[in-house]
Amino acid sequence: MRRILVTGATGVLGSAVIETLLKKISTQQINVLSRKDEKLAEMHAKGFNTFRGDYDDKYSLEKAMSGVDMVLLISAGDEGDRMQQHKNVVDTAKKVSVNCIAYTSRSLSDRATLANKLMFDHFDTEDYIKESGLKYTIFRNVLYMDVIPLFVGKQVFETGIFQPAGDGKVAFALRKEMGEAMANVILNEKCEKKTYKFTGNETYSFYDIASVLTELSGKEVKYTPVEIAAFDTMMLARGLPPAMVKKIIDFNTDIKNNQEAEISNDLEIKLGHKPTSLKPGLKILFGL
Repeated sequence: MRRILVTGATGVLGSAVIETLLKKISTQQINVLSRKDEKLAEMHAKGFNTFRGDYDDKYSLEKAMSGVDMVLLISAGDEGDRMQQHKNVVDTAKKVSVNCIAYTSRSLSDRATLANKLMFDHFDTEDYIKESGLKYTIFRNVLYMDVIPLFVGKQVFETGIFQPAGDGKVAFALRKEMGEAMANVILNEKCEKKTYKFTGNETYSFYDIASVLTELSGKEVKYTPVEIAAFDTMMLARGLPPAMVKKIIDFNTDIKNNQEAEISNDLEIKLGHKPTSLKPGLKILFGL
């Protein structure tokens, strides 16, 4: 491999990818694109080829892709027109004759029955990449175990867990391990139009999360599944914006419907060891 562009390189997932890449290639073989000037300055000082820009700026994309063999497109947030941003990256990669594009998609079981419409962008991006004619590698990542503290809240040990997720389960995996596995694929596998599903080896409900948090903390944590209407009222009363409440409800609805419950052994194979399970994962995430 001559050179790779890592977009979103200053984020948690991008940083995990780069950490593993550096075990086999040098900083000079890695281009990074970010809007964060301070982070870019730090990376430039370490020898990375740094470029300031974003997915809306085609000029910066073209500069960052100069001399690159592969682009790792870490999916954009939902603040802007994510689908157009992804198209900009794919179109630029094609324009400058990049050999391969890799994309961080989502592991969801049924596109047709998704409640969270934000997730459609991932499937549409996959389609757009396939239609582009570029060689590709798609990483379908399950919901990060890292988001559990966000779901259950800072006061979980005092209040317990209230979510409208029923007894739905998720094959949670740590974001850092997904980044490590992605880098291993990039380093060791040919870009041959493959799709990997990166999930944990077990599925867990919020009942399981509550049980593990109880065991780790010594404080009883109870999970109470609530109806959507009650949850909506509860979150609005806490001052959360309606759009944010809807997003949380949609995530929970897909969990309730087991959209995130499919298990694959791709992550274990590409890591070379079993992914971190719930108990040690929560111990790390909650500092217990």
